[in-house]
Amino acid sequence: MEKRILTCIGCPMGCELTVELKGSEVVSVSGYTCRRGKVYGEKEVTHPTRIVTTTVRVDGGAAPVVPVKTRGDIPKDKIFACIRALKNVTVQAPVRAGDTVLRDAAGTGVDVIALKDVGC
Repeated sequence: MEKRILTCIGCPMGCELTVELKGSEVVSVSGYTCRRGKVYGEKEVTHPTRIVTTTVRVDGGAAPVVPVKTRGDIPKDKIFACIRALKNVTVQAPVRAGDTVLRDAAGTGVDVIALKDVGC
């Protein structure tokens, strides 16, 4: 049986988790102090995902860039493809928080949205 030691990022506690696997199946998760820890441990060893945050250029805006993030988490192995796609994105001012700046980032089905307003 394989054991993996992880630091949970599900909440600010940062619990040290021990995930036991039999092949690719999670047998047990221990060390968590909240329910999110168990869910995180199982997900992290079977299908790791992350929220991506960065900035994109704004054309004609009061600021040269706007902060953006994926609307949900994406597979960890798609992070760099998502960042590469965003490198080529420029949005036209005005931009409103919640506006979609890139649809279906890196073929994940997850959109990238603006996080704040940028006026002209």
